[in-house]
Amino acid sequence: MSFAKPSLKGRALRLLSGREYSRAELERKLSSFEEEPGTLARALDELQAKGFIDEQRVIESIVHRRAAKLGAARIKQEMQGKGLDPVAVNEALAGLQATECERALEVWRKKFGEPPVDAQAAAKQMRFLASRGFGGDVIRRIVDAGSDD
Repeated sequence: MSFAKPSLKGRALRLLSGREYSRAELERKLSSFEEEPGTLARALDELQAKGFIDEQRVIESIVHRRAAKLGAARIKQEMQGKGLDPVAVNEALAGLQATECERALEVWRKKFGEPPVDAQAAAKQMRFLASRGFGGDVIRRIVDAGSDD
């Protein structure tokens, strides 16, 4: 039994059935399957017109999945890597900035749970939070508050 190879639109829909993708991501993933120039752009235009590709949904999905574990800087980097509109990214991040300290505190509690005993332990905790994309002032506040308790 022989199966015909899937069309570009079929491949895009298969990818979109798993999670939200930006148009730029789909272009990168599907460009190697394009046989005639312009067919990929037409297929993606069609999917975008029908609402299958929506950058706002991609942004909401990333924020929903990543906000509990990552800081605004790391989420911004991820969104920029997906080729999303910078204005929409900045609008989404404005809401995350308000909860940055609470989210960082929760991440710190899950990983460490107790204040640093010396400068080396404090530096380790700070590096961990920085690698998660939290800002320097938030990191200092969390680690200093942990050592004051």
